[in-house]
Amino acid sequence: MVHQPDPHQIIIARELQLSAGQVAATAKLLAEGATIPFIARYRKEATGMLDETRIAAIRDQLARLAELDKRRQAIIASLAERELLNDELQAALQSARSLTGLEDIYLPYRPKRRTRSMIAREKGLEPLARAIFAGKCAPSQPQDFVSEEKGVLTADAALAGARDIIAEWISEDAPLRVRLRALFADKGIITSSVVKKNQESGAKFRDYFDWQAPAAKTPGHRLLAMLRGENEKVLTLSFRPPEKDVLPMLQRHFVRKNDCCGQQVALAVEDSYKRLLAPSLENELRGILKERADKEAIQVFADNLRQLLLAPPLGQKRIMALDPGFRTGAKLVCLDAQGKLLYFTAIYPTHSERKQEEAGREVVELCRKYAIQAIAIGNGTAGRETESFVLALAQPADIIITMVDEIGASVYSASETARAEFPEHDVTVRGAVSIGRRLQGPLAELVKIDAKAIGVGQYQ
Repeated sequence: MVHQPDPHQIIIARELQLSAGQVAATAKLLAEGATIPFIARYRKEATGMLDETRIAAIRDQLARLAELDKRRQAIIASLAERELLNDELQAALQSARSLTGLEDIYLPYRPKRRTRSMIAREKGLEPLARAIFAGKCAPSQPQDFVSEEKGVLTADAALAGARDIIAEWISEDAPLRVRLRALFADKGIITSSVVKKNQESGAKFRDYFDWQAPAAKTPGHRLLAMLRGENEKVLTLSFRPPEKDVLPMLQRHFVRKNDCCGQQVALAVEDSYKRLLAPSLENELRGILKERADKEAIQVFADNLRQLLLAPPLGQKRIMALDPGFRTGAKLVCLDAQGKLLYFTAIYPTHSERKQEEAGREVVELCRKYAIQAIAIGNGTAGRETESFVLALAQPADIIITMVDEIGASVYSASETARAEFPEHDVTVRGAVSIGRRLQGPLAELVKIDAKAIGVGQYQ
């Protein structure tokens, strides 16, 4: 029996420029429950030396196509149940290669809430709409649809209902939506403006109070900042191309003549775009840009975290660590070469001259007593002042003095892990110990902290 290749795997191989065998082997391993690190490290011979990035891409594509198939089957079942499915429609649905394409095909058949178009149809205005859209309506024809019983009191009301029906037809034109989607992506403009009543409370978003830029060129971190501002009701955002780039194109496409029918179609086109098409496509563009920005942010976080975790360790050195502060002074700890706490105290290097002298004598004495080889100073509040104080002391030249990133130390100091390690000490001592141990071995210390508290994202 000839084994038929999986169509999903063929699509993925083509999109990722991999061999079908590589994709098939990776898909099989993933289906068996193997993790990406395991596959990348221990199954290189099966995948053709794929790295973790390519394996993750295959996993994501498999999930996307599975979701597409699931939605496709749900749509086909819905259409079949309502006796709307035919061979042509089923073929179109089977050929759809994206969720947006699938939804575009389904849009005219989707069960709808009570829309303006539906109300107009209930009033018997669809024949008028068809005549107008085909350019075959006489000026007097709308009068024929006036009916007090149906709630169509005037010819203008009949025309308005017909336009509502035409507007919905236009909005459900799948090829048109594809064309407009590309136009939104290419020429869409992000416009941000301030909500006046929240201007003062939202001062941190002032850069975006009156801001405009092409959507395709807007950096991800700016988009995420604006979305936060919108979520806090400080900003209002729009994601649309200029109307001058859209409406003339739509008018050329749908308006055949500049007669009474053409004028009604032109009005329906404008209404369809502003009321139906633009909001829908704007939401799509917003979602695409948000997803892209999220991926960028995650990649920045991952790269920065990798750099921080893999920073070269100082090794087994005896450390003095200082967690600086102005009002409460600096918490000082001495650690042995394995990171064990030997001594702790508080000094006040930024207070009065007398306090500074006392602090200086204590630091020098402790360095001598514990044979300190390196001094780690937290880079937070009062960090530079504390560093200047330590550098000014008469210390042996072989003692290393360095600033250490203290982000997340306070989170660690209040954690269950820290309480288990140092049940007898308060959070200030635990935080200083964490700073010292980070110099000895960053990876061993930082893995104790929740990654999101380490502060290596785009705004930290």
